[in-house]
Amino acid sequence: MINETIKKNGLTFGVLSGIVSALITSTIYAIDLNLFVSWWIGVVSMVIYLTISIVLLSKTKKELKGVFVFKDAFTTYFISAVVGTLIGTLFNILLFNVIDPSIQDTLKEITIKNAVEMMQKFNSPAAAINEMIAKMNESNPYSVIELLKGSVYSILISSIIGLIMAAFFKSKSQE
Repeated sequence: MINETIKKNGLTFGVLSGIVSALITSTIYAIDLNLFVSWWIGVVSMVIYLTISIVLLSKTKKELKGVFVFKDAFTTYFISAVVGTLIGTLFNILLFNVIDPSIQDTLKEITIKNAVEMMQKFNSPAAAINEMIAKMNESNPYSVIELLKGSVYSILISSIIGLIMAAFFKSKSQE
């Protein structure tokens, strides 16, 4: 049975993370589609999510009066990560497949252009660049299936981060 504080905080912060994800995505959509492939947006997003996670685990540990075993710390983080990922993914599915499906082609073009520029900076052979363009044209990372696959990958990566954070935030042994 999951402690009510763990469940409540995990769900609350998961919803917060999902809303933040949707807000970041909608802000980028409104401002400049090129930001979808910008490396610094990824870094800023990671800092925001890590900050939310640190606040989540600190708050939960405090509410549990410092008794925060590894399993409870990981469970708190995991609930939050899954809820946040599902909300963010649902928003992305709606945006890219219902609200504005035409954005998929635009984002694919932007992604290919950036990838080609990067490969050219590293003096990649033309054949490798053409092969990469062909592969990217065959895929659609914004389809419902690919977004769902991405959410599974995100949950797996979040689990690894959660294990590290749980180890950091767990109560120190009194032995």
